Amino acid sequence: MLINILTLFPNYFDKTLHSSMLQKAQESNKVKFKIVNTRNFAQDKHQITDEAPYGGGAGMIMKVEPIDFALKSLNVKKGQSNKKIILTSAKGRVFTQSMADKFSKLSELTIICGHYQGVDERVAKYLVDEEVRIGDYVLTGGEPAVLVISDAVVRLIPGVLGNMDSLKQESHSKPGLMGYPQYTRPELYKDWEVPKVLLSGDHKKIQQWRKNHLSK
Repeated sequence: MLINILTLFPNYFDKTLHSSMLQKAQESNKVKFKIVNTRNFAQDKHQITDEAPYGGGAGMIMKVEPIDFALKSLNVKKGQSNKKIILTSAKGRVFTQSMADKFSKLSELTIICGHYQGVDERVAKYLVDEEVRIGDYVLTGGEPAVLVISDAVVRLIPGVLGNMDSLKQESHSKPGLMGYPQYTRPELYKDWEVPKVLLSGDHKKIQQWRKNHLSK
């Protein structure tokens, strides 16, 4: 899978994309990241990527041209089969585990980092397949959201995690499923005990206990 990231701050991704599971996924050729500096596609000598909004208002708006030219350089466009372009946006659809699962099956995912007060609406209308947000709050830019989305998507690619069966039982594997309490050694810490049923070896009782204690 190829994940393209359009950003005004390429250095933001230097360490995180080369750490932990994301690094291992790249080493095993399960995923490849391509970082594109949107500023390189600005159409003026000063590489301006933002302008004041028409109609007035606070803040600056990301320009449509640099994003359009950056997408063309990647040979991707809205509506392609087995590919998707998404824009991180405060007005986008909330990112979910179900979306992560669908994205993980794509051959190519392109994510545009929103910035400033917003992005020219023509990007959302004509250039991307979907607008996505990771929560009901405002970030300085789309970079943190892109890392969240990338992590959630990549771990679902077959072969990235050691035991794919674990994905079927983890939190959010089904809508509303938040997982059950987990314990490990030591059996007794201070006066905090592990529930006796988990030590019983009776798998039927353990499964029932976990079912009864699912967070929803």
